[in-house]
Amino acid sequence: MERPTIVLDVPHRSTPVRRLSAALPLGLLVPVLALLGAELGVRAGLVPANLLPPPSAVLEALSWLFDNGLWTHVGASALRVAAGFAIGALLALPLGAAVALHRGVERLLDPSFQALRAIPSLAWVPLLLLWFGIDETPKVILIAIGAFFPVYMGVVAGIRGVDRSLIEVGLLYRLSPLALARRVLLPAAMPSVLTGLRNGLSLAWMFMVAAELIAASRGLGYLLTDGRETGRADIMLAAIVLLALLGKLSDGAMQAVERRSLAWRDSLAERDKR
Repeated sequence: MERPTIVLDVPHRSTPVRRLSAALPLGLLVPVLALLGAELGVRAGLVPANLLPPPSAVLEALSWLFDNGLWTHVGASALRVAAGFAIGALLALPLGAAVALHRGVERLLDPSFQALRAIPSLAWVPLLLLWFGIDETPKVILIAIGAFFPVYMGVVAGIRGVDRSLIEVGLLYRLSPLALARRVLLPAAMPSVLTGLRNGLSLAWMFMVAAELIAASRGLGYLLTDGRETGRADIMLAAIVLLALLGKLSDGAMQAVERRSLAWRDSLAERDKR
């Protein structure tokens, strides 16, 4: 009797060029259509140009900003985000691990953290102004608050989601608590931790805009405020475009770190990239 032939559906290994050519058209479709629609809508008189400047006017505003110290504003905002994100993440990592590993610490800290997490960013602004004045300190603290909670939630969820059988195997091999954390808990929780870091970085950019409402004289948030006060919608849209680009670049960098750190996973996402 002839044996049946088994055909395995093995995905073809795509080259980076093929992946890029496959990803770019779909990724650019929505923004290109939106820009084209905005340009045609303004030129046809369907939308007032003073309310929604066409993309060509936004490009002119960006060019003017490049010639008038744009990098000073970009650098100020980026430094605030980097400092606030670093402080928030460095506080969230150990506190999240302590809450996830110890029930007493959870009962002590987690209710307060969950309550503070629900406070909107702008609600912190008057209090930080009262406590720290209008210097850089309240801005960095506000960004750190925004970055703290996503990282904290990622750490807690990641450690608590570790398969109990992995921990039991580690205890069976008589691993010390430090070795158990390093060899079992940390690798298993790493996907959630890195997701929390990515979310925290994104939220840090959002809180940066609120932070630069605190009497800032430099930064992209300042450009938004200045454009509003001078009635320059093109300046405001240019600042929004720059915020989107910087946020995407920083998220892409964090995503690259995530892919490199989790290269050992045999997940569906990793399979689709092959």
